[in-house]
Amino acid sequence: MSWRHNVSRRFTASTVVIALASGSVAAYQLVSVQDEIRIGREAQQEIRRQTPEVGDPLVREYVQTLGAALVGHADGADYPYTFSTADYRELNAFALPGGPVWINRGILDAATTEAQVAGVLAHEIAHIAERHSARQITKGTVANGLLGLLGAMIGDNGAGAAAARVAAGLTANSFMLKFSRDDERDADRQGVQILRGAGYDTRGLIEFMQVLDAQQGRAPGSVAQFLSTHPAPASRVRDLEQLVAANPGGGRRDSAAFGALKRRLAQLPAARQMPTR
Repeated sequence: MSWRHNVSRRFTASTVVIALASGSVAAYQLVSVQDEIRIGREAQQEIRRQTPEVGDPLVREYVQTLGAALVGHADGADYPYTFSTADYRELNAFALPGGPVWINRGILDAATTEAQVAGVLAHEIAHIAERHSARQITKGTVANGLLGLLGAMIGDNGAGAAAARVAAGLTANSFMLKFSRDDERDADRQGVQILRGAGYDTRGLIEFMQVLDAQQGRAPGSVAQFLSTHPAPASRVRDLEQLVAANPGGGRRDSAAFGALKRRLAQLPAARQMPTR
């Protein structure tokens, strides 16, 4: 490697570090869309090894079909979205980088309309479409591996590959990223747009936040995991009320498929309790 080339690489790495350290992390994505997809695929494999999944064909098809209908109205890259249902009684849902979405069976049990389930899935889809995972991975890289990243960036494999390796290591240690309040508000805002585009009553997401709020009062443990990675339902309800009021409009609330799902869920063995971590 020539002296000039080496200086150029060091200057580029230093420029990146200065930009990140100055607070412009959100504007500089260390993780590409393809990196997200690769990281999410690896994380999905690990989660499948750890998580009991609902195997009933009707339940699986329902969640996958509903998710696919919503994805058609999401902005952003053409991610390979997938939808899985964890056989847990607690109310929780999360999105992995690059496409995988998980929803607990407890949400399907607690929801009283299809629009509520659609609202939960639309919110998680929005996290992926808006690349919130890439933003959080980038921030985590800066917070936890800045010096190592700098060294890797000036090595022979290039900045992109080094950043992907660092990001993959961070994600492997924490699959369910905790998004910022701004990310959560953005996902709610985009989720409402996805619901509206798919023809659903946009109040479905508000109603499910109210279900969560009520459940928190009755059985706090059932929503503990959700609250560890999401803002309090009451505050989200206030923000969503303003958002929906500014863009009123009706939409579908239920379907025959949702009725069939609820009947099928009632016939299945009780869902498991999530393990304590």
